[in-house]
Amino acid sequence: MANELPERLGQLEQSVRRAAELIGRLKAERSRAEAEKAELQKRLAAQARELDELRARLDPLEDTEREIARLRQERTQILAQVESILKELEALELP
Repeated sequence: MANELPERLGQLEQSVRRAAELIGRLKAERSRAEAEKAELQKRLAAQARELDELRARLDPLEDTEREIARLRQERTQILAQVESILKELEALELP
């Protein structure tokens, strides 16, 4: 039993060293993950700001698009009225 004690202590020491190395690697990975998380959060915030800016620019464009559609419809109606008036004038057969 006395002979086993130094061997068991050596095994325990190796286990403790491996555990310490693993803890060190895990801490380093955690630091990298936290740095990456911070960078991703900054990028996300920047993209959210950009999206807000694009939406703000899109609103007037949508208004303009609706106005153009309204004007085209009005133009079609006016052309139809003019055509009707021209047909009526033709029907009068003025000399």
